[in-house]
Amino acid sequence: MSALSPVAGADARAEDPLTLSRQGQITDKVGALEDRESAVNASPDRLYAYSVASAAPLTEGGQTEEARTAASSNTSGSALVLPVALVGCAAALAAYSSVKRKHRASTRTTPKDGPEGRHGPGESPRTPLPELDRRAGLALVDTDDAVRTSQEELGFATAQFGEGATRPFQDTVTYAKGELATAFRLRRQLDDANPADDRTRRRTLDEIIARCTDANSRLDTESAAFDRLRAGGRDAPEALAAAEAAFRELTGRNVTAAATLAAMRERYAGSASAPVGSAVEQADDRLVFAAKNLDDARRAIGAGDNGRAAVRVRAVESAVGQATTLVEGVERRALELAGAAGRLPGALMDTETDLADARGLLEDTAEGTEEGTEERTAESTAEGTATADLEGRIARAEAVVADVRQEQSAGPYDPIDALRRVEEADAVLDEVLAGAREREVEGGRARALLDHALLGARSAVGAAADYISTRRGAVGGEARTRLAEAQRRLEQAGPLTELGDTRGALAEAQHADGLARQAQSLAEQDVRSLGHRSGPGGLFGGGGTRG
Repeated sequence: MSALSPVAGADARAEDPLTLSRQGQITDKVGALEDRESAVNASPDRLYAYSVASAAPLTEGGQTEEARTAASSNTSGSALVLPVALVGCAAALAAYSSVKRKHRASTRTTPKDGPEGRHGPGESPRTPLPELDRRAGLALVDTDDAVRTSQEELGFATAQFGEGATRPFQDTVTYAKGELATAFRLRRQLDDANPADDRTRRRTLDEIIARCTDANSRLDTESAAFDRLRAGGRDAPEALAAAEAAFRELTGRNVTAAATLAAMRERYAGSASAPVGSAVEQADDRLVFAAKNLDDARRAIGAGDNGRAAVRVRAVESAVGQATTLVEGVERRALELAGAAGRLPGALMDTETDLADARGLLEDTAEGTEEGTEERTAESTAEGTATADLEGRIARAEAVVADVRQEQSAGPYDPIDALRRVEEADAVLDEVLAGAREREVEGGRARALLDHALLGARSAVGAAADYISTRRGAVGGEARTRLAEAQRRLEQAGPLTELGDTRGALAEAQHADGLARQAQSLAEQDVRSLGHRSGPGGLFGGGGTRG
């Protein structure tokens, strides 16, 4: 994984990338793990590396102390480990932040020379197809992490220096995001086409790896200039003051978010608040992590160690950034639930109106069939099939309306889920009623259905994106692929609406909604699975290299 990496401070100097041990997953150059190497080595699918430059502006004991702290926390599962893992920043060592980019460039999953070593025509690639599939999956995850981390770092830099100074880096991140989006789309196409023939599968996997390699290379190209930009900005006391202000502001918002979440749980069914159910707790963890690093930064400034202070301030920025995402998710969910609850009565009335129209159409169809019983033809058989289909659509819509009204009267319910079900049932009815309606009436009904569908889709996509972004050290490729496809389909709904293709936009919004909910479910499974294998410390990552 490569990213526009944080700078350790203007005076930090990095050693060349170290050669990692091939006898296990641990390369400990400073003796930080002591007798815990075997325990850490047992953690699956994760490679850690700590490298300290002798000229870095840290005390000799401080360098090793930082590594010991990170290592011991990872095996003990202390309360501060989870924020370190999910914030995904290299706050453990000042020197680590400056060697991170070079280390990733030398060890990343995506091969530097392109896919499969560029075999000539007719040559059989030496990499077995299952291994190539595994590499492509890791490349997607690592590149997605790199792009997300770079986007976060870019946000901090833009707030500090303005859009003009950061425009070249924004262009780079935008390009990398485009390459990654294409790679995810190829992965989705490959999954949908399964089982594809081996040649097609290999060619597609090669292109996925090539796209990820290109995205990483572009990020690498701008990383040094980005580091210089950030290193040449505020002095340590000024940066600390800004970080403290952001921390205080977010702490207040998180208290409000806790009250908002409690109100949601009281007013709605459990499923309504479930996508953000742990957001306040997760934000608290990150704020605890930020508070600790603020204290460390103050002590470092007092000791005249501005390099160490800069690293701590960058850790605070990253923690506050992710906590902000979590808090905003709670705030957004509350607004979405209120909006869905407000729209649901109208949606139910519209569906009941459509049910009445559909029953009338069914009666007309039945009368026409009875009149033609003396001359049974293939056409009348087709009409009978259409009648059965209409009856099924009516029965489904009636059941949904009855269920939703019963949920409303029974007590707390989930308005987003209820609106989604009503919209889907009504859309099925609307398909058969479209030809029988006046054009103006039909256009208005389709736009109303689209409006309801977009609310659910935006809610699902936003919730899944927040969940994966703030827990990305534990989330695998399948969830990310579903999310990328959901985002693509939601984006497509806009142009289709502008072109007047309301039904096409509705289909895209419905697909986006379903894919986003699948993405969140898969991501939650990944987090639970990793936690079951390794405990809280097993989530340490986001800045490491997957082996």
